[in-house]
Amino acid sequence: MSETKTPALQYRLDGPEDAPVLILGPSLGTTWHMWDRQVPELAKSWRIFRFDLPGHGGAPAYPAGSVAELAGRLLATLDRLGIQHFGYAGCAFGGAIGLELALRRPERVASLALIAASPRFGTADEFRQRGVVVRSNGLDPIARTAPERWFTSGFAAAQPAITEWAVQMVRTTDPGCYIAACEALAAFDVRGELGMVGVPTLVLAGSDDQVTGPAEARTLVAGIPDARLAVVPGASHLVPVEQPAAVTELLVRHFSSAWLPAFDSSTGQMAVPAAPAYPVQAAPPPVGPFAEIAPAPVEPEPMGWQDPYDVGIKVRREVLGDAHVDGALASADEFSGDFQEFVTRYAWGEIWDRPGLDRRSRSCVTLTALVAGGHLDELAVHTRAALRNGLTPVEIKEVLLQAAVYCGVPAANSAFRVAQRIIHEETTPQE
Repeated sequence: MSETKTPALQYRLDGPEDAPVLILGPSLGTTWHMWDRQVPELAKSWRIFRFDLPGHGGAPAYPAGSVAELAGRLLATLDRLGIQHFGYAGCAFGGAIGLELALRRPERVASLALIAASPRFGTADEFRQRGVVVRSNGLDPIARTAPERWFTSGFAAAQPAITEWAVQMVRTTDPGCYIAACEALAAFDVRGELGMVGVPTLVLAGSDDQVTGPAEARTLVAGIPDARLAVVPGASHLVPVEQPAAVTELLVRHFSSAWLPAFDSSTGQMAVPAAPAYPVQAAPPPVGPFAEIAPAPVEPEPMGWQDPYDVGIKVRREVLGDAHVDGALASADEFSGDFQEFVTRYAWGEIWDRPGLDRRSRSCVTLTALVAGGHLDELAVHTRAALRNGLTPVEIKEVLLQAAVYCGVPAANSAFRVAQRIIHEETTPQE
């Protein structure tokens, strides 16, 4: 691990030193050990590079606020090792990193495999709400529910040791890094850019995945020009762990036949050798049933229309949540529409976006002002926003106690009732 401006990622290498490099990217809450069952076979032909996300598996806890930042850290780590050209397979969050690499640094990616991935993971509200729960309760509630998100019920019941391993992986993750990763996924959205992914891509999904299942996989296949879909029966979200043989077989087949030669940045050309850049292996018979679909070409959806006050809409959604903003805009009519535009443009696009205060500080100021004005409906909205902006329930309590001194006990009394209700709703883990 090098001490430089860009923190290096924790990594390990397996396989022949002179073989082509294949990177395996982890899912949120896991470590590189999620790929243990694939490595023995893959390492026969590739130099396997596995890495941990920040704060995962004992890795240094340097939170990264975006998928792009994590992709940059990965490239910086590879640069220090002299690795310029590689194949990449990533599961869920690891798939997001793979998409980012293929879009921003296509000359470095030979081929791509996206497992349990999506161009847009759920909604921003879902991931920011998860961050609120972790900030208030720690990672234990997320850890306890991980097996039901990651595995089918039959697998979890039949494999108690693996189930407990999954719980402990999440439980031992650094909470701050986990929250930062949730924020990164909340902001990740490449739906309008899939047509720019220019490498052969395998999209793999578990048939029973309720997080990023076949529907999300088909969105990827429809948008990426050279993509194929494989659906693994009897698997949920953590497909490489639940169905290791099927995943290994699919990865071997894909990377053996879809390896692109390196891009020459000095000439702007890609050399085409007489023989394949990687020796093509004969595909062994499939391990277990799986479906592989070659879809008809589908044009990617065009980029959505950008509102003239897009900065304000973006900040407003990040602070208040999509559900609240959607409701406010949906209820606007000819009479109130101009006011909604005014609030979005000036309050959110100019004041909340100013660099002089961070969002935590702005939430403290806003809560105090709302207590002083007795605006209890808005106080409820901004208590939720304060939690999303990183304030803990204890810090919100301190803000209200401070407000009681300067705004009056009756005003603070009403504010405590509202805030207590909202904090309970927002920080109680969903069973």
